[in-house]
Amino acid sequence: MSRDSTFVRSWIEAFFDRVEENQKYLTKLDSAIGDGDHGQNMVRGLRAAVQSLNDSDTRETLRNVAMSIISKTGGASGPLYGTLFMEAGKTAPDGPIALSDWAAMMRAGLDGVQRRGKAETGEKTMVDALTPAVEALESAVEQDASWSDALSDAAAAAKDGMESTTPMIATKGRASYLGDRSAGHQDPGATSSFYLFAAAVDANETSAE
Repeated sequence: MSRDSTFVRSWIEAFFDRVEENQKYLTKLDSAIGDGDHGQNMVRGLRAAVQSLNDSDTRETLRNVAMSIISKTGGASGPLYGTLFMEAGKTAPDGPIALSDWAAMMRAGLDGVQRRGKAETGEKTMVDALTPAVEALESAVEQDASWSDALSDAAAAAKDGMESTTPMIATKGRASYLGDRSAGHQDPGATSSFYLFAAAVDANETSAE
């Protein structure tokens, strides 16, 4: 079964809900190794993104979300998440979204983040959660898995990737200024990226009701 722009809107709303619920936690994580504003910035950008939602198709919806986040989210998160949604939107089909389309959209979003941030896995960034999640989606497509199983696998992979950042020594972004002292702290960008994929599970459950 395919999904459509209604699912995409539910995904964005669920992402906002997850981030807003965990705003203080994200800020706490960012206070340890960054500017201490990741939670606040993400809530502000995603609130604007939710307010941009209308009956547009998937491409237009994701373009509006991207522009809202870029204009309202401070720090590095705005351009990075904005790029993710913009590139995903460019790759979206005109009509219904098959699971293979969704995997391709998330791959395009990840590739865009990596081009803009010039980050690879192991550098203690959001890429450490995004990469295994996208790979899990692509594996699910190869195995002809259901949407439910594919999204759950991707969220679990993102969670593992998020947790893998704790012992890492940051070599990218503001956390890299701390050197060895960045070890022992979970990366806030990887954490919000896990929420992004967990939100897709939430949206899928809503769609199935």
